[in-house]
Amino acid sequence: MSKLIGVVGAGTMGNGIAQVAARAGFAVVMRDVSEDLLKRGLATIDKSLQRDVDKARLTGDDKQQIVARLRTTVELDDLSDCDFVIEAITENFEAKAEVFRALDRLLRPEAILASNTSSISITRLAAATSRPDRFIGMHFMNPVPVMKLVEIIRGLATSDATYAATRGLAEAVGKTAVEVNDAPGFVSNRVLMPMINEAIFALYEGVGSAPAIDEIMKLGMNHPMGPLQLADFIGLDVCLAIMNVLYDGFNDSKYRPCPLLRKYVDAGWLGRKAGKGFYEY
Repeated sequence: MSKLIGVVGAGTMGNGIAQVAARAGFAVVMRDVSEDLLKRGLATIDKSLQRDVDKARLTGDDKQQIVARLRTTVELDDLSDCDFVIEAITENFEAKAEVFRALDRLLRPEAILASNTSSISITRLAAATSRPDRFIGMHFMNPVPVMKLVEIIRGLATSDATYAATRGLAEAVGKTAVEVNDAPGFVSNRVLMPMINEAIFALYEGVGSAPAIDEIMKLGMNHPMGPLQLADFIGLDVCLAIMNVLYDGFNDSKYRPCPLLRKYVDAGWLGRKAGKGFYEY
């Protein structure tokens, strides 16, 4: 089992992954491009763990030990001793490929590289490295400390040993691993995003208001959150990026992003993180 875990990105997904790994007893190095982003990530982790202390699911000592297993850095070089590195940066192929090329040069040949991408081809990302057999997709769900699923995506060249090690790590941090093969959007977002996009079309065409569309899906389909509220939670820019991956990957008009989604992203109405999306926050 991997002993030192690297996490690239201290945002929503990165700090969540770092938290569950440290909580499971792993030493973790979390890297981002600025001290400010790292501080924000650590503050999120602290708040999340404190909630568990307040609810008596953790002791104060437990919390301190978890935080002590976490180290932060702005230098990619500080990940050179890691056995397993999970990338959780922006959903953009070039940005991810650049990080993986650098990590590939830094890490020992036996180290495993994983991407938390929600839609980008694992095979294509793996090809940016000299270790496609030791490259895999490890798609955590948001919020990471709460959601049980990790979608594990094999690239064309991913070895059985890499898959077994990744599955083992997912289970060690308390998650349920489900294996899928590499295709645009994998399974989770290939099913979820067109549903969200269709809900946006229903709003765009005046079929119903945002609260009406969400209420129907919550009460009628037993969804815990309506699709438009969920889109705001995920981030409309992320939803658009994933729809574009599906549209480009399948070349099928059924994945065409709704013009209203594009318009909201152009306006900077990205959902909860921007204070405004389909709802105001």
